[in-house]
Amino acid sequence: MPLVNVFGSKGRWVLSALLIFAVICELAYCQEDTQEQRTTPGRKPKPSKPKLGKSTNKGPRTVIHKPKIKATPAVPAQAVLTQVLKRGKFKKVGDSISVQTGDTLELRCRGKPVQWSVPKYLEEDDDGRLRIVQHKRYGALTLVNTTGADTGEYTCYPMYCEDTDCRKEYDKAVRVFVFFPDPQELFVPSSDYYEAIQLRTNWPTLLPCQVTSPEAKVTLHREFPPVEVAVDGTEISFNVKRGFTIHRPRPHHAGALFCVASLGNLRQSSTKYMLIYVNYPMAPPAPVIQASSSSVAVGVNLRVSCSVVGEQDVVVEFTWEYPGQQIGRPLYTQESISPIGGGAARQQSQSVLLVDEVRDVDQGAYTCTALNLQGAKSVSTTVKVVPKAKPKKP
Repeated sequence: MPLVNVFGSKGRWVLSALLIFAVICELAYCQEDTQEQRTTPGRKPKPSKPKLGKSTNKGPRTVIHKPKIKATPAVPAQAVLTQVLKRGKFKKVGDSISVQTGDTLELRCRGKPVQWSVPKYLEEDDDGRLRIVQHKRYGALTLVNTTGADTGEYTCYPMYCEDTDCRKEYDKAVRVFVFFPDPQELFVPSSDYYEAIQLRTNWPTLLPCQVTSPEAKVTLHREFPPVEVAVDGTEISFNVKRGFTIHRPRPHHAGALFCVASLGNLRQSSTKYMLIYVNYPMAPPAPVIQASSSSVAVGVNLRVSCSVVGEQDVVVEFTWEYPGQQIGRPLYTQESISPIGGGAARQQSQSVLLVDEVRDVDQGAYTCTALNLQGAKSVSTTVKVVPKAKPKKP
């Protein structure tokens, strides 16, 4: 019997009420479920899957193909260097830090992966005290049983990798200079009593009087005559992380120099630096070659000159290539240096190749190469050998 006939009009009203109540409950449940998916951390809503055997289409539908958007690779975060302190505390480092000798140095550099650069002393022999580990999101450097000799620059290089090929990103490197103050050693220990350094006219000269404490006062001294060298910040300057820099070396800077550091009641001298003055040229030489004659008869002597005009006191070396080399003909040259008048100090360096009693094998190209500390340049000329003229009959 139909339900409507049993309940009549009241039955229809009850049935309608039940249906409305069910719809309201279903809507409330869906809203609550959606809200839970949005607010619950770590949960992602699961996509609804159509049930097998039942069509989800209620009619014809139009499929719109959206253009695929290529994902832009994330920009790697800038490397950050931090120092691990006691009790798990971290401190972002600046240009320099100080760590007491004997304590442990622990640095962390954000990045995956990273590479480290340490003072040369540690690169050659760290006695097992240095440990470098790459973690998931950062690289860690740990140095135990530290000494004053560990003083120097520590650098972290983020790496850019494509598949298995990785390279350092030098422009994103982060550096920190670490001092290890030693109550007994004010200077970083050195095994050399004397260190020879060239004073190049075209390049600043560094005297690496490296101290273990940034609080030490450092002065520069000449061994003979014994006098303190003036440091004006222009001609000579001092940096506690590098040492003394002679910005424009001149002949009067040459000689034996050393540094003196003082801190409290302690006063010590550094390694002695033997400064050797070398006049570096401003540019490679520009040689000019000329033969005594472009056409020489058999039996006549030949002279081929190669000359360079340049700065005074700049050494120029000459080398030759000539046809007679192929049969072992010996090389004879005359070299000379002569000053050139004028306002600037100039000189002419010359090399003359001598070929006595020219033969047929001496025909060909003659090449002169002039060399100085900035580079080398070659020039050539060609000489033709002609038959010896027959004497005229009387």
